Amino acid sequence: MTLSSRTALSLVGSLIGPPVDVGRDQARQEAERELQRPDYRHESLVDWLWRKFTEFLGDLADSGTGSAGGVISLIVIGVILAALAALLLWALRRMSRVSGAGAGGVFDRAELSAAEHRTAAQRHAAEGNWRAAIQERLRAIARDLEERAIVSPLPGRTATELAETAGAALPSHAVALRRAARVFDDVTYGEVPGTQKAYLQLTTLDDSLRKARVSLEAAT
Repeated sequence: MTLSSRTALSLVGSLIGPPVDVGRDQARQEAERELQRPDYRHESLVDWLWRKFTEFLGDLADSGTGSAGGVISLIVIGVILAALAALLLWALRRMSRVSGAGAGGVFDRAELSAAEHRTAAQRHAAEGNWRAAIQERLRAIARDLEERAIVSPLPGRTATELAETAGAALPSHAVALRRAARVFDDVTYGEVPGTQKAYLQLTTLDDSLRKARVSLEAAT
């Protein structure tokens, strides 16, 4: 190597400086500062939360020194993951219930009269099939209101829509109609078991609505 080459290398070495030994925490801090630059400010909230969560788990795992500490850290991580899984499952089921509730129409078969729906409801009730009994009793209510021209027939009408339309025509029964619609949606779409109490509530409402008249309701 010539003198000029040694001089050039020496000059480059003095400019670069000695190698830097960066620890794990310092490297992470440097990376975080780098990510704060405008060029990197495109991280979504979900990505940011996920990154923070993984960093938290990493710190928790690193803090578990020794066998006892490692076991405790694993237990804590397992509890956190189990809680997150349970929360996710609950959210998915709730979303499914909300999206499913009211998504289908009241009627799901060939057209039957109100009397035929009541007969089917009574048969299911005698068998203890409260879910089917509730469904048929609400269908009897809906068909009876249509037969008496209190509400106009509407294919695909949901229980909630029925309650709103009939409640506007029969205001004193509006609350009971909305309650009946929720019961129908719960047992049909929300995986809520039907009960005898809920069925009797719909039966009472059906009997009451059969005596109601729009003209009388409008006068109150």
